[in-house]
Amino acid sequence: MRKTIFVLLDACQYDAGTRNLGYLEHLIDYGKGAKYKVRGELPSLSRPMYATLLTGLPVYKHGIAANETVRVLDCDNLFSMCKSQGGVTAAAAYLWVSELYNHVPFRLDKDRIQIHSGGMIDAGIYYWEDSYPDSHLFADGEYLRTQYDPDFILYHSMGIDNQGHLKGAGSKEYEGAIAAANNILSLLMETWMQEGYQIVITADHGMNELGIHGGTDAEQRDIPLYIFSSAVKAGRFEEDYISELNVAPLLCRLLDIPVAPGMTDLGEIALA
Repeated sequence: MRKTIFVLLDACQYDAGTRNLGYLEHLIDYGKGAKYKVRGELPSLSRPMYATLLTGLPVYKHGIAANETVRVLDCDNLFSMCKSQGGVTAAAAYLWVSELYNHVPFRLDKDRIQIHSGGMIDAGIYYWEDSYPDSHLFADGEYLRTQYDPDFILYHSMGIDNQGHLKGAGSKEYEGAIAAANNILSLLMETWMQEGYQIVITADHGMNELGIHGGTDAEQRDIPLYIFSSAVKAGRFEEDYISELNVAPLLCRLLDIPVAPGMTDLGEIALA
């Protein structure tokens, strides 16, 4: 199994990400990775897309229709599939990830740190305040990565989404949160790449100027996808949209595990 890092920058809009993720754009310019433009699935809400990204299924199939749909997924997903192939999984993420892949309800007094607790995620550190600093989130992820050596690990930050809801897309605060995430990634990725990790960075949905997402326009749906792997052809492939449903089979391909029934193919993602 090839070790893979999946970074989910919550609510990172495609245009704003392109403007402010300067280090990632630099790597693409120099042929170190691939960039795609993704048309997000609907509804462009967080919990439904946390399920879609990791199952490869649209909402009507996996059943997580709203942020208020609180249950553990009962279908194949990247965490369960990795474990079925003998891999170790980890996540530094918002509490809804724990509720989707480990158990419900999330208990604030017991569930912040979950190590081999019986769920689909072997090692997890979870937060519940939307204002939880991205710097702390990535530090949580690095602890899990270095201590438990997972084959598949999710880093899920909320700073961009939080500022989007408070100030709206296009605000200094929203774009500044993206720039701050870019800075954190610039300090981590050299190590990740030197240690042979494959890296996928994307978002769950975008954000509009009113601080809203869930709807159908480009501001709420369009997100960037960055891939750093020798298995994927490097370059810019942003002329046409790919589907958010392509992300889960991409992760399967990078991990070198079989795709689950119901997943789509890789779409327009070009393999090396």
